[in-house]
Amino acid sequence: MPKRRPRGELIIPMINVVFLLLIFFLLTAQISPSTPFPVAPPDSSSDIRTQAQDVLYVSATGELAWNEARGEDVWPLIAARTDDGPVQIRADASAPAARLAAHLKQLRQATDAGAQLVVNKGQP
Repeated sequence: MPKRRPRGELIIPMINVVFLLLIFFLLTAQISPSTPFPVAPPDSSSDIRTQAQDVLYVSATGELAWNEARGEDVWPLIAARTDDGPVQIRADASAPAARLAAHLKQLRQATDAGAQLVVNKGQP
């Protein structure tokens, strides 16, 4: 009887495991949209976490962004949204306060949902 050749390691089970892991990570990953422009939130000593899903971005120059809309085009979209939750505002720390206050006034006119300002956790 001829001598049997030693059987090599099977690679098929390893490939199956790799694909299962890949599928698992693809299904469980949360892909967040990129910010329309760089925003450095102001510092705060508060421990309150924001829960809002909708994000209004305010740049250092006061420019607005909401999803794909820019500038004054954001207000009709905010007014038309169906979510009753608060609007999350990610404003740059160097954004002019008067401009931000004007945006908050317009936000109040567009929706009654309220707003949450995102800040960095600073030193107590």
